[in-house]
Amino acid sequence: MTSFFLFLSRVFKWSFGFFDTFGNVLNWVLFIVCCALFTYWCYVLVSTLGNNKDKDYYSPTEGKFPYYDPNIYKKEG
Repeated sequence: MTSFFLFLSRVFKWSFGFFDTFGNVLNWVLFIVCCALFTYWCYVLVSTLGNNKDKDYYSPTEGKFPYYDPNIYKKEG
């Protein structure tokens, strides 16, 4: 019976080491993905809106979804 518990102990030690290693790898993968997204976000901000280009920016949804549409919110009475 003691050998079973020693085996179980080795399995638990291995599983904790596996999860520790897997957590570190997952952490680095998520860190690299987030760094790439942040770099892309900065690139988009600088390339499309930098150097006063925001005045020339055209929004594809501008005017299509107004905050107040008189056709919808007309007062009847």
